[in-house]
Amino acid sequence: MALADGADRDPEGLAELLSECELLRDQAQSAGVALDDTPASLEALDQLQPRWREDPELLPWLGNDAGLYLGTVVVRTVAGAGWWIWPNGQPVVRLANGREIDVVESGQAWAADGAPELSQLYAELAES
Repeated sequence: MALADGADRDPEGLAELLSECELLRDQAQSAGVALDDTPASLEALDQLQPRWREDPELLPWLGNDAGLYLGTVVVRTVAGAGWWIWPNGQPVVRLANGREIDVVESGQAWAADGAPELSQLYAELAES
């Protein structure tokens, strides 16, 4: 099943697939941070020492996971939010007002620079 088909046919299955974020969860767990898909866990991620920036091979993968995790928290806690797949296969979060957010791009920026913070992005999206 293609991701685009999954968004229409099995939104819960797609959400589960995109929420795995195994690399990010491993990094967080090794730092003593539990990722429980809540806004508070985004704040905890923002406080981690960014050791992944020392590894250029790890950085893009961790950024991808950070974006998908941000999207997971938004989809699970913001009314009307859901996953959507662009024609190029990129997963994005669509808010109830129709706004689409490329959370992977946001996660990449966070992993590389620490800004904007994941918790700050979440707060902005939750207000939309």
